[in-house]
Amino acid sequence: MRLLQGTELSGPDRRRALSRLTDQWLAGLFAAHAPAGTALVAVGGYGHGELSPRSDLDLLLLHDGSTEAGALAALADRLWYPVWDLGLALDHSVRTLAEARAAAQDDLKVQLGLLEARHVAGDQNLTAELRTAALARWRAEAHTRLPELREYATERARRHGELRFLLEPDLKEARGGLRDLTALRAVAASWLADAPREGLQEARDTLLDVRDALHLTTGRATDRLALQDQGQVAEALGLLDSDTLLRRVYEAAGAVGYASDVTWREVERVLRSRSGAPRGARLRGLLGGRRSPARGGAPAQERTPLAEGVVEHEGEAALALHARPDRDPVLPLRAAAAAAQAGLPLALPAVRKLSRTAPDLPVPWPAEAREEFVTLLGAGEATVPVWEALDAAGMIARLLPDWERVRCRPQRNPVHRYTVDRHLVETAVRASALTRRVHRPDLLLTGALLHDIGKGWPGDHSVTGETIARDLAARIGFDAADTRTLATLVRHHLLLVETATRRNLDDPATVRAVAEAVGSPGTLELLHALTEADALATGPAAWSSWRATLVADLVSRVAAVLAGEPAAEQTDSGELTAEGERLAMEAWRTGGPVLALRTQKAGHQETATAPDGEQGPEPIGVELSVALPEQPGVLPAVAGVLALHKLTVRAADLRLVELPAAVTQSGAAVAGDVAAAVPENGAAVPGNVAAVPENNAAAGETPRVLLLTWRVAAQYGSLPQAARLREDVVRALDGSLGLTARLAEREAAYRPRRTGVQPPPPRATVAPGDSAAATVIEVRAQDAPGLLHRIGRALEEAGVRVSSAHVSTLGANAVDAFYVTDAAGAPLSDVAAARLAQRLEAELR
Repeated sequence: MRLLQGTELSGPDRRRALSRLTDQWLAGLFAAHAPAGTALVAVGGYGHGELSPRSDLDLLLLHDGSTEAGALAALADRLWYPVWDLGLALDHSVRTLAEARAAAQDDLKVQLGLLEARHVAGDQNLTAELRTAALARWRAEAHTRLPELREYATERARRHGELRFLLEPDLKEARGGLRDLTALRAVAASWLADAPREGLQEARDTLLDVRDALHLTTGRATDRLALQDQGQVAEALGLLDSDTLLRRVYEAAGAVGYASDVTWREVERVLRSRSGAPRGARLRGLLGGRRSPARGGAPAQERTPLAEGVVEHEGEAALALHARPDRDPVLPLRAAAAAAQAGLPLALPAVRKLSRTAPDLPVPWPAEAREEFVTLLGAGEATVPVWEALDAAGMIARLLPDWERVRCRPQRNPVHRYTVDRHLVETAVRASALTRRVHRPDLLLTGALLHDIGKGWPGDHSVTGETIARDLAARIGFDAADTRTLATLVRHHLLLVETATRRNLDDPATVRAVAEAVGSPGTLELLHALTEADALATGPAAWSSWRATLVADLVSRVAAVLAGEPAAEQTDSGELTAEGERLAMEAWRTGGPVLALRTQKAGHQETATAPDGEQGPEPIGVELSVALPEQPGVLPAVAGVLALHKLTVRAADLRLVELPAAVTQSGAAVAGDVAAAVPENGAAVPGNVAAVPENNAAAGETPRVLLLTWRVAAQYGSLPQAARLREDVVRALDGSLGLTARLAEREAAYRPRRTGVQPPPPRATVAPGDSAAATVIEVRAQDAPGLLHRIGRALEEAGVRVSSAHVSTLGANAVDAFYVTDAAGAPLSDVAAARLAQRLEAELR
């Protein structure tokens, strides 16, 4: 216990000391009772000779078969029970040499454990015989066991994910973790291939140090670095914060992952190319020798030229024999571009030679270097492994000095599935598929790689990134005009999607503001493609056909302004689709809510009006439209009903529309007929609803209808029936549903299921100058059942009118914008707007 609590030893020294102490203790237990012909053997992780504070003990009681079963059982009890009494996890077995070999033959995990076998006590000859036999069989059967080991590693990675991209990684099972290090040692033991050693021991020490600290701080034998434990673990390791901890873990996992890729590629190459060769030829191949036809071997594989100084050799991009990296500073980029364009990995010897001997590029880069750089970025998915090979050798940081700040940097927003550096590369990969849409693919690809480069610095990453992008663009060799364009792309890479999803596109001020920020049609074209590439590289929650449509609509409006056309003056109705106009007219005629569902199913779309009631196969996505005459409480009522039915709101749009006078006058004459048809078609709310439009028409008022469009998904189970939704909306509006109390009950039941991680507090802000017709209030908060209902209720209680709303949910975060006016339809004063924002924050806390 003093060893665990003291500070004299840490890291590898403490693990080795803990292993030695455990050996001594077990050897003492064994020596007191062990008969002849028995041995105690440490296998698996314990066999490797380094114990973490709460590691399992993997023990094998080995015997030669001469000891009676009763004596063996008694010996096992005297060994196992003291271990259990101390609360230690134990994986144990009692076997003869033959039984151990048979178990290894049947179970790959047993075989891997025996490769780490280490003598603890008893007959050393038994342990030595076990190790010799296990290694000999492993090497003899490598051609079948190694593919099995790789398949096991692939399946494990599929289940547990890639360690370096996980916010709560499993240090052992995830790809790039401790299990992969065990697999690399097993490959080395086969003598068939070996892992690159650069940084591998440091990576192993890092992962084990983090696991040690995790065991000590939590008091549990866990390998999962949970969010709530990361701060304590970082403090125990003397690190600045949990982000520093994660970054160190990610760097280690990246080194292990890259070593695994190189090793398994070498294993595959050797197994493929040497399967029929004599053993001597196979060994010469592993040692780097070439077979000569004159000596009876198969001819050496031909080297196919890929670029100047670069050839394809045995399925990899390698350096040509005449290549001189020390005299050719462009060769690293040329080799990388050629490899990516050919869909080949860069050979490890080539990477090592390039990183060791190639001089730095002059600044600014020559035109050839810039072209090769863009070619590398434009190769699509093949860019990723080539880029990672250069990065592992430290060559990316030499090319782009600011890269080191984003390298392995975690992103705590769960919408992001990658670290910052990998996200930038993935964005370039996505952008490569969009290069035919733009006139300057080189600027699109470079902007994609640099758009988040500012995340390595404090402050707004878009603002900081603009300055960095200018410096890097000039370094890469772009001229002044192109440098300005790249800086604009980085500065405004979020502009289109944020404006399209959070602002009223019918407001001319919104469109003009975007046009002023973008500046030119060419930049707009690039920004549109970058927006899509960025969202696609972020994760599935960041992009959808709905967002794509909104962004395309905004781009079309901005393009018209940039072409010299005046921004259209804002009207209350905006431009309604035919479906929207139909719903608005029907709501006005009937005086009650009208619902329509538009479901996106696998392979086709289907539109179903609420009266249908029945639901077909579960949809991929659902668009729910609700129209009803303007009245207080609509937004909180509809939002609350959706929450009550366990529907998750992915996005929403609220518009206040005015119906044309001619249409409404003709509609009034037939209102009674429509109302009479209600029981038959069910499209409108039952009741005496014809009186509302008649009274309005008589008074000469212009009918105003609220049109709400929701993109929703069932939290679990199937979608509720549309008729039930409509009925509950009516009850919510007349107060008979008890909506607030029922939502409070549901939220109280929901809270205990949340993790212990405390989300950041909600924030409500006033967006200055975004609209001349309304005040824009932006709300950011943790998504939760009933959140939009609470916001809508707070706005209603504040006495403001919501002329339009734009709701967006990204992962666990809700980002909503509300265009509000006072009762007279005018924007709020600065003081009133600030008070409203404060009120919303208080309501949501």
